[in-house]
Amino acid sequence: MEFKPLAPAYDADLAALIRSCLKAHHLDIPGTVYYDEGLDHLSDFYSSPDCAYYVLVDGERLVGGIGLAAFDGFADCCELQKLYLNESARGHGIGYEMIRYIEARARERGFRRIYLETHTNLQAAIHIYRASGYREIPRPESVMHGTMNVFFLKDL
Repeated sequence: MEFKPLAPAYDADLAALIRSCLKAHHLDIPGTVYYDEGLDHLSDFYSSPDCAYYVLVDGERLVGGIGLAAFDGFADCCELQKLYLNESARGHGIGYEMIRYIEARARERGFRRIYLETHTNLQAAIHIYRASGYREIPRPESVMHGTMNVFFLKDL
């Protein structure tokens, strides 16, 4: 498996993966990325210089994806965004590998902190974040997805 920068060729598979994961956890509701206008064309959004997204592929098959974007809520901070993993790849430590990978990309870009938001329905993700050193914080005022109800921050 290898990480690759998100390209338009992966947009459809990535959007399908994200929708599938959210639906499986009963988060196919307004206020989540499920209904974001640009979900079907994430490569457009992540082509901006203040963000990046990487897909994890096994040959030609999309296994998962993870991104980052500058976050104004804290100094020198980016937001870990859209960590999704194909169901068949879960339970093998790949989520931890994806987090380590995006943290390294964040450090390369000069960020000193990384923020993320998630939902209580995503208990496996919450476990991975805590085990990866993220600490829970109160809801920041600048939260974009109103349905998200668990927030984390980590010093890099």
